[in-house]
Amino acid sequence: MKRIAVITMGVKLNDEKGYTRFRYLSEFLVKAGYEVDLITTTFQHWEKEQRDMERIQKDIDGGVYPFGLKFIYEPGYRKNIDLKRVKSHSIAAKNLTKLLEETPDYDLLYCEIPPNDVALAAAEYAKAHNIPFVPDVNDLWPEAMRMVLDVPVVSDILFHPLQRDAEKVYSLVSGIIGTSDEYRDRPLKNQKLSVPKATVYVGNELAEFDAGVAEHGPEVEAKKGADEFWVSYAGTIGTSYDIRTMVLAGEELKKRAALYSTDEMKKKDPGNIRIKILGGGPLKEELEKLAQERKCDNVEFVGYAPYPEMAAYLAKSDILVNSFVKKAPQSIVTKIGDYLAAGRPMINTCMSPEFRKKVETDGFGINIMPEDVTILADAIESLYNDEETRTRMGMTARKIAAEQFDRPKSYRKIAELIETVIDRSKGVNG
Repeated sequence: MKRIAVITMGVKLNDEKGYTRFRYLSEFLVKAGYEVDLITTTFQHWEKEQRDMERIQKDIDGGVYPFGLKFIYEPGYRKNIDLKRVKSHSIAAKNLTKLLEETPDYDLLYCEIPPNDVALAAAEYAKAHNIPFVPDVNDLWPEAMRMVLDVPVVSDILFHPLQRDAEKVYSLVSGIIGTSDEYRDRPLKNQKLSVPKATVYVGNELAEFDAGVAEHGPEVEAKKGADEFWVSYAGTIGTSYDIRTMVLAGEELKKRAALYSTDEMKKKDPGNIRIKILGGGPLKEELEKLAQERKCDNVEFVGYAPYPEMAAYLAKSDILVNSFVKKAPQSIVTKIGDYLAAGRPMINTCMSPEFRKKVETDGFGINIMPEDVTILADAIESLYNDEETRTRMGMTARKIAAEQFDRPKSYRKIAELIETVIDRSKGVNG
């Protein structure tokens, strides 16, 4: 049986916060006939604390995981972008090398990037031991960092190690998986390599999403007033995400509602529109304060909701907003699969050319310019008054979710690429 190590610094285990891509992939590969070790860190990125290893060991002993689960020590950090995180990842990278040396005989290493230095440790180990290496590219560092700190010369110096490590990793790939076409193609931008590559969106499991809606739908529905129209966002409340404009659009819509006085105009009255913000992050308190100062009683910060409950909120909403600032480097992010699964129209402010083209071509939403309160309020009001378009876009969204984002189908491409790469390394079929 062929052995694979799936390496990630960010994975949700059981009831933790976070993303499930690599846990699901590990389970998927086990079902495909591989022996899999999921290698991750003792530090839980979303909780910003060390994991309860005793509890996890009980789960391991109890047979909760169908794959092997190995941990490398990482000291941790409090902020997503600071020097402590850089140091923490550096320690994790060194500990990964030690762990791999103690666990030989893998047929392939499959590793998330970023963090770049951790991926480099895996790539260099693979090269030294003649093992195929496949990165899962789900963000671009240092490109993503420049939106937080973009100072001429200073940023170049500060981010040089990240750029250097990224190019070293990309030079050592045997195959590439990207969570968007842009991410898939980035490793070969400066590398003359002929390797198999595929785009596999982060996606979700439609069955799991639908189960969450079935379980929590009634309680979420009960919170929604008879005439309320929900415009929702779910995800991180941080620097890349333009939640400020959503709050101010709520204020603008409230002002507009006061202008609709005649019976004829009240048919288009946006006064029952409610902005729902799900999730947490470093800017949550600041933006909650903004909503309070502006007396935006039509804006609610729901907070973090476990996945099944979040699914119900999305499904019971009327419009979903994929809200990013202008400089955000993100492409097709994790939440897109859930937004589409909800079967609701999307307002997209992400400037990724790839995703904007997808929104337009597939027809599940509309693209607007980010960071403009009037434009966002106009888009919300336009869809609010066009039920036919909302219905059409919602049906299209669900169709795209089933065809392109449902993991039991889409992750087959990862398994196929892995098989191809392993066969190449062993000289199978030439």
